[in-house]
Amino acid sequence: MENKPVDNLRTSTPAGMNTLMEISNSMVRKGYTENFSVKKKKLFAPSNEQSFGPDEIKIVNFFRFEGPSSPDDMAILYVIETNSGLLGTLTDAYGTYSDTGVNDFIKEVEDITKKTKK
Repeated sequence: MENKPVDNLRTSTPAGMNTLMEISNSMVRKGYTENFSVKKKKLFAPSNEQSFGPDEIKIVNFFRFEGPSSPDDMAILYVIETNSGLLGTLTDAYGTYSDTGVNDFIKEVEDITKKTKK
């Protein structure tokens, strides 16, 4: 999916990085290597089969993307730290095609921070 971040005033992206793939790779280089998913209303880490509740994680940043040809082609990347020190990302569609399980889980997370450019 080649897409660009939306809402540039609120979305802080690393210099020269505009696609979901570029930012995902950048996060991996920064140590956010786990590819989280949501299973049974918990954040799931496949590398060690650990699960985390909404109160056990912190979303340290997030990036929204919109495809160049269609506003329906949207995604969001959450950058996550767990209370056990595990770092990773969670990707979901944004808008109409989003996963309701991911949406419901994210709504329960209280510690969400958006890093913005100054």
